Amino acid sequence: MRVMKIWVPSEAAADVLSDLPDVECTVYDGTGPAPGGAEEVEVWVPPLVPVAGIPELLARMSSLRLLQTVTAGVEPYRPHLPEGVTLCNARGVHDAGTAEWAVGAMIAVLREFPGFVRAQERGEWAYRHTGVLADSTVLIVGYGSIGEALERRLAGFEVDVVRVARTAREGVHGQDELPRLLPRADVVVLLVPATPATAGMVDAAFLGAMKDGALLVNAARGGVVDTGALVAELEKGRIRAALDVTDPEPLPPGHPLWTAPGVFVTPHVAGSTPASARRALRLLRSQLLRYLAGEPLKNVITGSY
Repeated sequence: MRVMKIWVPSEAAADVLSDLPDVECTVYDGTGPAPGGAEEVEVWVPPLVPVAGIPELLARMSSLRLLQTVTAGVEPYRPHLPEGVTLCNARGVHDAGTAEWAVGAMIAVLREFPGFVRAQERGEWAYRHTGVLADSTVLIVGYGSIGEALERRLAGFEVDVVRVARTAREGVHGQDELPRLLPRADVVVLLVPATPATAGMVDAAFLGAMKDGALLVNAARGGVVDTGALVAELEKGRIRAALDVTDPEPLPPGHPLWTAPGVFVTPHVAGSTPASARRALRLLRSQLLRYLAGEPLKNVITGSY
């Protein structure tokens, strides 16, 4: 009887597959050298943070048939995928965490929570009026499953949501309409995937079209934004930003984004939650059951994304 070899990112992932017949799981969390036997691995579930040397590793995985990520983004793997390998992402797994982060980031910046935290550390009662999310127009750029989750969470905040996707559909504007939509938005949330088409899409022209005092929220990928152009706008004090992702990432000490006025930075934590971990395990088990049964897989990536 043939044993199917799988690399998984954690003991929890191995446990959730432990009762499947003729399956052998090896934990590879990316913190050390890859285990031996890469050429025998049929299914690889990489860790949340991409491992080093992905092109070389994939080139060695001659038996690989399925690469199932635990992230929505697949950019580290897509360009290097061997022929005949199915690539699936974790669409839906991080919707709740990322949408929750985006709402929290909006409120934190608009209500000036970081400034009040600094005042608290000084023991200073720094009373002042702040901004507010209510009555705002929130422009969601990249309206997929995370955008839908974000809109559901914004439903009680008395905002006007404007939806934008790569191509227009009922109730959703096309990306080509951004030049006329950006000037009316109080908050612009980036949720687009990282693809060649979205690299640097938030450039000086995009940022320049945003209204004075608007807030840019990036929960997508750092490379979607031209960092130099963003720093220039922040230093003018014209717009503000909440960033869970940056370019470069990790953001090195001394980088101008750390000290730019009006910016709130978190270290790519939007989807790093217990809810995401639970949902990733459910997806992994579901996919492996489908794979073993020869049934169609979920979240299959075709083309560039």
